[in-house]
Amino acid sequence: MNSEKRAWWKEAVVYQIYPRSFADSNGDGIGDLNGITAHLDYLKNLGIDVIWVSPIYASPNHDNGYDIADYRAIMKEFGTMADFDRMLSEIHLRGMKLVMDLVANHTSDENAWFVESRKGPDNPYRDFYIWKDGKAGGPPNNWGSCFSGSAWEKDEKSGQYYLHLFTKEQPDLNWANPKVRDAVFDMMTWWCEKGIDGFRMDVIGMIGKENYDDGPVRPGALYGDFAPSCQHTQTTHRYLREMRERVLSKYDLLTVGETSGTTDNALIYANEDESELNMVFGFEHNDGLNDGTPLGKWSDHGAPLRDVRAPLNRWQMDLQGRAWNTVYLGNHDQPRQVSRYGCDSELFRAVSAKMLATLIHTLRGTPYVYQGEELGMTNIYFTDISQYQDVENHNAWKQWVESGLVDAQDMLRYFARISRDNARTPMQWNREKNAGFTTGTPWLPVNQNYLLINAEDQVNDPDSIYHYYRRLIALRHTHDVIVYGRFVPLMEDSDEVYAYQRILDNQVLTVALNWTDRKVPCALIDETEGEELISNYPTHQKGFLQPYEARVILNKN
Repeated sequence: MNSEKRAWWKEAVVYQIYPRSFADSNGDGIGDLNGITAHLDYLKNLGIDVIWVSPIYASPNHDNGYDIADYRAIMKEFGTMADFDRMLSEIHLRGMKLVMDLVANHTSDENAWFVESRKGPDNPYRDFYIWKDGKAGGPPNNWGSCFSGSAWEKDEKSGQYYLHLFTKEQPDLNWANPKVRDAVFDMMTWWCEKGIDGFRMDVIGMIGKENYDDGPVRPGALYGDFAPSCQHTQTTHRYLREMRERVLSKYDLLTVGETSGTTDNALIYANEDESELNMVFGFEHNDGLNDGTPLGKWSDHGAPLRDVRAPLNRWQMDLQGRAWNTVYLGNHDQPRQVSRYGCDSELFRAVSAKMLATLIHTLRGTPYVYQGEELGMTNIYFTDISQYQDVENHNAWKQWVESGLVDAQDMLRYFARISRDNARTPMQWNREKNAGFTTGTPWLPVNQNYLLINAEDQVNDPDSIYHYYRRLIALRHTHDVIVYGRFVPLMEDSDEVYAYQRILDNQVLTVALNWTDRKVPCALIDETEGEELISNYPTHQKGFLQPYEARVILNKN
């Protein structure tokens, strides 16, 4: 018998809500907490166990809520603390759990801590952030921000620079200061006492800065890489173990870190002894699709099977029995998964969305569903920089296009493929104006394909993508082999078929997925005896997989 330690968060399916774009209850064009509460039955019907809500704290929104001005207040656009308490209560009444987004590497520059900090070197809060003297008439080092430009901003009053690994409105906290750790841990405890069920920890792998040396500069890049000094350091792990001891160990929580890095990193963060976190997000299957140009993520590289399967399989194999995994393709920082990995044409959108869902829900690890994936929502394909809201787009445009280094049409093509705004367009609820998201003017345009893609139609269609997700989630809740089964890769030389087995005791689950829009030879399933648990085609062709076909067979020895 399999003796692996069992846990509710291993068996759960998580649904990520981007609150600004989920549902607007008051007609101001911005999603809110009451909008979430109004749609909880939709999520319960889908089979969701855990709801992860992106940041809802008070924020000036330079980075859509990831710049927090007050950790113990709700963003006014989203509602009140009373609205939050009601939402949490209604989630728990339905047997679901709530995970909050913890953004603790940085705050907003409007946070009271930073307002005090920038008053001068003698202020008690000065060391809550990272201040340095400049060097040779410029910043303290050559680090570049994740959102383009220098990672340092000069404060004219004091003449010093403060570090911001993201926008200049997001100064990095100084975790080396024990008072910062005390303040963060106290805040986390406050939320746990309110009854939340876990934390998704934003860029948590960056909190342990160990030095401020110049970083390596890629050919053609304008700035140095801060990662060697700031990511996955021993100091970060020390801080997380302290967090575990002082906060996390006192509650029954789901904890997931946005850490990126390699499987070696994950084995430390998410090890089976739970000394740090329950699980982490891997990014290699996303980041590996960038073509390595000096523009970083900005490219029009596709998603060939070999480039996706190799890192996914590596994470499956390396973590197996040693650390818990997460499984996802899309989130608020990625484009729509059916547009990137599948095919969003009307001919293949539904079958490819179902194929990708089959992958996510039959791999080993906790599956994460990003809002709208269960409907097959697609990229919006904006055609002008003015249509984009995301600060990342506008910073990249300024750095690369306005400087004359990249052609505008090339950059717009990259944006259309990979921009975060693709995943942030409003949820498509029905065929009414603005897809039922709002009675006002939506903060970001609604994708005009909502007449074809919306929740109301799909809930009423038993053959829809939504109901396919329901079946997958129900299978995961029914068959332990899908949760705890050992992963065995198959057909790794194929450029067309993603195949693998999951094995638990006397059960063998065989999965075959056609990654292409063509019929391809594949005898694997035909040679496998057992019960077909699910497929995205009603009939099959012997010896072949049809375009984007998915088949899952369970054999009990």
